[in-house]
Amino acid sequence: MGDSHYSIGIDYGTESGRVVIVDVNTGEIKATQIVPYRHNVITETLPFYSNQIPKGSALQHPQDYLDVLEEGVPSAITKAQINPKQIIGLGVDFTSSTLVPVDYELTPLCFDPAFLHSHHAWVKLWKHHHTKPQTEKIVHLATQRKEKWLRRLGYNVSEEWAIPKILEVFENAPDVFTNTAYFMEASDWIVSILTSTITRNNCSLGFKAFWNELEGFPEEFFHQLDSKFGSTLLEKLQGQVKNIGTCAGSLTKPWADKLSLPIGLPIATGIIDAHSALLGTGVSQPNTMLMVMGTSTCHLMLHPELKEIPGISGVVKDAIIPGLYAYEAGQSAVGDLFGSYVNGHIPQIYNLEAERLGISVFDLLEEKASALSPGENGMLALDWHNGNRSILSDSNLSGVLIGLTIHSKPEEIYRAYLESTAFGAKIIMNTYQKWGMEINEVVASGGLPNRNALLMQIYADILNKPIKVSQSDHAPAIGAAILGAVAAGTENGGYNNIQHAIQYMAQPIEKTYYPTKEGASLYQTIFTYYEKMHNYFGIQHLQLMKTLGKHRSSSPAAFQDSSH
Repeated sequence: MGDSHYSIGIDYGTESGRVVIVDVNTGEIKATQIVPYRHNVITETLPFYSNQIPKGSALQHPQDYLDVLEEGVPSAITKAQINPKQIIGLGVDFTSSTLVPVDYELTPLCFDPAFLHSHHAWVKLWKHHHTKPQTEKIVHLATQRKEKWLRRLGYNVSEEWAIPKILEVFENAPDVFTNTAYFMEASDWIVSILTSTITRNNCSLGFKAFWNELEGFPEEFFHQLDSKFGSTLLEKLQGQVKNIGTCAGSLTKPWADKLSLPIGLPIATGIIDAHSALLGTGVSQPNTMLMVMGTSTCHLMLHPELKEIPGISGVVKDAIIPGLYAYEAGQSAVGDLFGSYVNGHIPQIYNLEAERLGISVFDLLEEKASALSPGENGMLALDWHNGNRSILSDSNLSGVLIGLTIHSKPEEIYRAYLESTAFGAKIIMNTYQKWGMEINEVVASGGLPNRNALLMQIYADILNKPIKVSQSDHAPAIGAAILGAVAAGTENGGYNNIQHAIQYMAQPIEKTYYPTKEGASLYQTIFTYYEKMHNYFGIQHLQLMKTLGKHRSSSPAAFQDSSH
């Protein structure tokens, strides 16, 4: 026991932070501590103020992130019953782009009483969707100028990325912009305060901030957006850029005392949460697609070559594994879609039946939907209830369900939604393959795969691939712990490269779902219908949904151009 070494991984999610302590030699999880964010996601009013914040905002309180450190780490050490001196490294992953405006001392601007009332001084969470004008301005200018960096981002820009959020602050709250010393990805902020340095990780910069390893930031483009914006932005993005798998610095004494950790503990460079899951599940080679499945799904791949794929959310070299390009695509609503349907549209009789059986409504619907064969519900859905991230890159698209009759049952609709997310994943998989990225296997991790056997079987049949499900739903935290062990290096009982650490620390596969011959055949036919729906509503008749969306936003002239 005394000879064992451990690494800490801290996974910052949307609603809570998770601290895991992992044995670096065996991959055993010695302890897990989850710390819910006290302020959760701020969408209506700021703490201490009753004024409404704009619709579409998704903010957070940075104190919640500090609480994860100060409460979670000591509690996890106590649970693990280990000597803190046995801990050799620490890694951090975070949702992205989750942006923290800070002063020169790295103190969040919303901690300053002068800015407490301004929603722009608070953390903008990854799903902050109040940057549409800024995003459209960026895309229009970048397309007009034929910016090379745009090709690496699938020829589009998301409202969820860092630069649109910073431009929103610049245009709508110039005082906040001026007084912000640095805009930092939350992962970089945590790493920087722990080490008393200013470090930027290449993963977040490449996928969320228009940076690449050859040319850095597109400084001239920023100037063209706005001369004042361009002349001041790079100062606010200062910091040493470090690659994933490197050591960002050492734990300072004040933080070592707070966290009951050794002074000088190696701290790994931060990483995006879904990308960290790639490491935690043991995916380190090309030809494997990882689906990180939770409220949304991220589809990640590695490849030795640069391919500029339209509709894919980005490609960054060395962003996960040194020497390989990391590719990201995504679906905006998966678990969120299922939850929205179950929580808001199920008749009371189903709730009562579930209560009588002592199971959840989700389990009841899965049981009933499992009795249906592919196509038996006669329905087809588009999973765009939170827009389409890949491959259409349009947050203004919305969901579709066809095939309803007066006899339709909730389990039939539920199954149609499960199938729709799998069809959406197949669109992404086919796009990767069309561009020469062969996929031999699919691995699934996250909160959904271990809880929903029907969903995984549907995915296996629709993708027509075996799907390996990771044993742990803590994959991002484990990936962060792997990076902590690599930051420590062999001299401290860790590893000298990521692949070596993965061999010992990644979590094993718990179960493999294989496609059935009949299911795969039936779904291949249904997928052709899905493709037609996808192209009809997402490409050929795009204005239909957008006109309805304007009407939902109470625009008086919503339907004037509905014929175009």
